[in-house]
Amino acid sequence: MTFGYSTNAYTRHDLFTALEMIAAIGFQGVEIMCDQPHLYPPEWTPEQLERLKSALGRLNLKVTNLNSFTLYAVGDVILPSWIEDDPQRRQIRIDHTRNCLHLAAALQCGNISIPPGGRAGLLPEKEALAMFRKGLEEAIITAESLGVKLLIEPEPLLLIENSRQFESFMRDVRSPAVGCNFDVGHFFCAGEDPADAFDRLFPWIGHVHIEDIAANRVHNHLIPGLGAIDFVSVMERMDKMGYRADISLELYPYVDSPSEAGRSGREHLLPIMERFGLVES
Repeated sequence: MTFGYSTNAYTRHDLFTALEMIAAIGFQGVEIMCDQPHLYPPEWTPEQLERLKSALGRLNLKVTNLNSFTLYAVGDVILPSWIEDDPQRRQIRIDHTRNCLHLAAALQCGNISIPPGGRAGLLPEKEALAMFRKGLEEAIITAESLGVKLLIEPEPLLLIENSRQFESFMRDVRSPAVGCNFDVGHFFCAGEDPADAFDRLFPWIGHVHIEDIAANRVHNHLIPGLGAIDFVSVMERMDKMGYRADISLELYPYVDSPSEAGRSGREHLLPIMERFGLVES
């Protein structure tokens, strides 16, 4: 298991500077944002990828996940989505996902995280889920061929936001290449106990995002220790279920002080991780 920090807290820095800063505060892993200003696939040449591999090796950083959720380069946090009316816009999302899978393979990263369709309520749920599933099938072909997992990340107010919806969606997905990027705070925001949700979705979980959330359950990522999430309960469940894949701290609101936020979050979480044997390796 490796504990990483997401570069999406470092959007005021280029990727190479972000890597240096993340290594400097003690992390052994990094989740890389596959969007501007970091690793947006169309903007990276083979030569730049080699430079990236070299930097990761020099800094002793393992890539824990490629975060393929946002598309600010051509849209925003969600758009273009998997469930837009315009098929060309949907294809942008599909192509981006496939490009990120190729990057993951090149960086020897076993998984990418993707949004769960798009915003809820834009289409009838059944129609939206069918559209998402159809688009996903194109990306699954690439994922299976490369041996990289597609991890759907449930999020509040999106098409799939809780464990029940994820479990239901997965009943019709037969590919072992599809799983769950389990964001601890998102399930708390959706009104669930993250420990119980982890138990329920464990067979699909391939990577974990971690952050704190206030007691009001509003979706705003906080430094661990500043909110209401019971991390002892969550990590006890992780240990009980035998989770040994990677964990990434995700603190994108802290662009003004990303290293300070990351250091504080790491210092809060590491003793709990060590207590349950969820240590860096």
